[in-house]
Amino acid sequence: MILAGGSTKRYAVYVFHDDDGIVGDYVCLFLEGLRKVSERILVVVNGDVNSEGMEKLSRVSDEVLVRPNVGYDITAYREGLLHISREELLSYDEAVICNDTLYGPVVPFREMFDAMAEMDLDFWGITAFHGAPFDPFGTISYGYLPEHVQSFFQVFRKDFMATDDFRSWWENMPAISRYEEAIGVHEAVFTKAMADKGYRWGVYCDASAFSDYTWDPLRDFPEYLLREMRCPVMKKRTFYHDYGEAFGRSGGEGARLAFDYIKNETSYPVDAIWEDLLRTCHMADLKKRLALTDIVSSEIDETEGRESSLKTALIIHIYYDELARDCAEYAANMPEGIDFFITVPDEEKLRRVKPYFAALEEKHKITWRISGNRGRDVAPFVVTLKDIVMNYDLVLKIHDKKVKQIPILSIGHAWQYLCFECLLPTETFVKNVIARFEEDPRLGLLTPPVPLHGPYFPTTGNGEWGENYQATRDCADMLGLKVPMDEAKEPVAPLGSEFWVRTKALRSLFAHDWQYEEFPEEPVGVDGTAMHAIERIYPFCAQDEGYYSAWIMSDRYAPVHMDNWSYMNRTLMKAEAERTGGYRPFPEFLDRVRHS
Repeated sequence: MILAGGSTKRYAVYVFHDDDGIVGDYVCLFLEGLRKVSERILVVVNGDVNSEGMEKLSRVSDEVLVRPNVGYDITAYREGLLHISREELLSYDEAVICNDTLYGPVVPFREMFDAMAEMDLDFWGITAFHGAPFDPFGTISYGYLPEHVQSFFQVFRKDFMATDDFRSWWENMPAISRYEEAIGVHEAVFTKAMADKGYRWGVYCDASAFSDYTWDPLRDFPEYLLREMRCPVMKKRTFYHDYGEAFGRSGGEGARLAFDYIKNETSYPVDAIWEDLLRTCHMADLKKRLALTDIVSSEIDETEGRESSLKTALIIHIYYDELARDCAEYAANMPEGIDFFITVPDEEKLRRVKPYFAALEEKHKITWRISGNRGRDVAPFVVTLKDIVMNYDLVLKIHDKKVKQIPILSIGHAWQYLCFECLLPTETFVKNVIARFEEDPRLGLLTPPVPLHGPYFPTTGNGEWGENYQATRDCADMLGLKVPMDEAKEPVAPLGSEFWVRTKALRSLFAHDWQYEEFPEEPVGVDGTAMHAIERIYPFCAQDEGYYSAWIMSDRYAPVHMDNWSYMNRTLMKAEAERTGGYRPFPEFLDRVRHS
């Protein structure tokens, strides 16, 4: 029996790896929590750690062991357990192995350790994988996936560690060169192998009631485990792993529910989660996993009369005289006192456009600038107005969108309607959006969703990139951006070149002294230019500065967008079902489409 409270002596091995050798705050928070229940902590670094990271790890542990990044965390656990002599290991009541794939503790580890002290066990963990009647890895000796304690956090007790079975398991562990081998060598088989020898095991979060619902409760029902079972940790991969994994077993709501619970009902600083995710993950994955689509009310004032402290500006570029009226009518929805900056290509355009905004001069300071006709609406933003953008906290950028290359002009008009309705449909909506940026310091960019209608349907596939990936990649390299970028993952970008942005999120973009010569002269091609690259680089600039990007829709436009998605889904499903012989669950349907 283990003593509750502070009497139990523990040795903890924590495995850390980061591709860039950076130690995030979430690592220190975890180790600080682990320190409260452990007498000694050894951090085993797989790979490299920079000098700042080494200093941080040294502050929150007793020793840091740096080793080559081979053998995954399982081999690093082995190194940590064998790093001290058998006699010294057995001077501890418990040994803990855990790794940096977790955020926490959301609640103090002491609560969990005290509860488990009441249980007569040889080893235990936080959660168990419920098992599966097959071997998805091809490395499991049993030919199937048995129920097992998940290896991201395991605890071994003194009497168990004193056995030859425990010692030989680690001393005789084979070399591991693949992730699948790491599963087959230890995680999937350790629990059953030891249970078959008569050793007793258990878990803190006994989610056996979920065995008919999921194989992996912490992955599929994280909010329930956090709230109802007082689980102290959250798996990182829940926030970024392929969305098909979540969507194949649920409605995809798990990560968002868990994040909101941690943010709103615990004292754990979610900023540490954002810091890590934004540095290491693809924004496209985060957007889907965290359901980063904001539906904002156009009629109900959610600010409760609070005045914003964010200095805000509206930036408009107008080329088409006939669209100036529309721009002015929507611009009238900006709250009084917000500054306007309007660019036009020449003096003649200025003369014809300016009268539409005359009525707004009573409530807004309006600055007009001549931009020339180069770089469409993008160059006026990053060249003509580069001296003013960073003087504001928040900017709404719009323009007179007219798609001339598509002969039925209603198609382009519908895209403009989408943008305006999702960015500034009413004054109440605008106030609510500004409040979003005020309340969430990690929010960097809000962009309308990609259009779905007419020829824009391919945009929901690879059309977000089109032929512009390399140009955007080159732009990112020029700006020194370090965040992940992948042609297979869509940019969360304002493809209509209209968006709300926290200007700090664009510091890297405006650090480059853009010149008009960097933009092509008219006529401009449909892809591959500096304008197309900048249009897609915005969310990557924001992420590199530590901000996330999301879609935004007004409550009066969202039904239209949802009906469009529903129409597309139903008609595509029906057509493919007729071709391939019937309706199927989405994963099977997708697989058949891909391989038929």
